[in-house]
Amino acid sequence: MIKKITIVAVLLVLVFVMIGIGLSNSSTETPSEDSEPIVKGDVIMPTKVSRPGCEKTDRCYIPSVITIQSGQQVTWVNEDSAFHSVTSGFYENPTELFDSGHLDPFESYTLDFDETGTFDYFCTLHPWMKGQVIVE
Repeated sequence: MIKKITIVAVLLVLVFVMIGIGLSNSSTETPSEDSEPIVKGDVIMPTKVSRPGCEKTDRCYIPSVITIQSGQQVTWVNEDSAFHSVTSGFYENPTELFDSGHLDPFESYTLDFDETGTFDYFCTLHPWMKGQVIVE
């Protein structure tokens, strides 16, 4: 009888140990106050666009042309490891309507478009990078 009680006790201890190990390995992470919020971009600057060539496949800004309604906003996200910008106009002729300044890798820039029209933009650091916002 003592042998059965000992075996049951050992089995119970093993069960509790297994449950404890399982609970300690489960992920119960909560976002820390230091973590950056994830920004969903409407237009992405993907990796490796800091080198010429993305313009040949129209993939410097994805999408390179975006159509929105008046009053909406567009968010650009730099997913490249290089600095980029979102500057109105063309490299040879900036219009000074908007300029993100240099965006660090994984930094974003959001702009409200309240007027209808076609707004061309480019990257001041990489002149082959061009895009367009069409506001209806």
